Amino acid sequence: MWRRHILALGAGVAAAAAVPAAAQKPPRIVAVGSSITEIIYALGAEKLLVGVDTTSLYPEVARSLPQVGYMRALSAEGVLSLKPTLIIATTAAGPASVLDQLKATGIEVMVLPDHYDYDSVVTKIAAVGKVTGKVAEADALIASGRATMKALSEKLATATSHPRVLFLLGMGSGAPQASGRGTAADGIIKMAGGMNAIDGYNGYRPLTPEAVIASKADYILVTRQTVEAMGSLQAILDQPAINRTPAGKAGKVLEFDALLLLGFGPRTPQAAEQLALKLHPELARAP
Repeated sequence: MWRRHILALGAGVAAAAAVPAAAQKPPRIVAVGSSITEIIYALGAEKLLVGVDTTSLYPEVARSLPQVGYMRALSAEGVLSLKPTLIIATTAAGPASVLDQLKATGIEVMVLPDHYDYDSVVTKIAAVGKVTGKVAEADALIASGRATMKALSEKLATATSHPRVLFLLGMGSGAPQASGRGTAADGIIKMAGGMNAIDGYNGYRPLTPEAVIASKADYILVTRQTVEAMGSLQAILDQPAINRTPAGKAGKVLEFDALLLLGFGPRTPQAAEQLALKLHPELARAP
């Protein structure tokens, strides 16, 4: 589906290029998805934004924009109240019925991929660059990201291990949610040269203490927000199941900002690099 949107976008941009610049009005954009908002700011196109969703917390200045609700629970009325001419969302946005309502009004709705790999990040940056008139900036951002990813790949080729990483969410009460296949956590762990310690299911599921122990995790990976909810990293290590894993016994709990780690936007190469250096300390000592 998103490929059709991108093809249509390319045709629209070509047609717009034939119209005198004075006759073109800059788009009024609503960004749905933190990665879309980050890309727009990274390209210097933030003046085109009239609204964002509630996941758009970076950069901090984006929080001052009107909000249209949570990306997976959009309201057509809230979006339409901002009079946008273009809505840029990712495949995680919804519900589909609301997106259909918005399209029916004649507003352009562009849906871009969220596949938790760097190729989808590149696709998002290139597409946003075209519709915002920031093609050169997008090309430069992509080139910089590719260079970082290439250097990281070369470093990881010398890594001496592929540690097992257990990503946990919602540890404050009840069983923690663990990321399986097809999640942002799964994607960034693999990009950083690690192995997801949970590969028996897709998405997130509650993990029993026995399953935590059976994961044999070398590292526990959590967000800063989870640490704040728990009170400290030590509080995580003190969990009975966690302290019986190799990670718990060695005190290896890694903390990252949620949007940096899981956003799959312009900062993803830096997130992958930072996580890789934590998982492979030997890489930091390499020439």
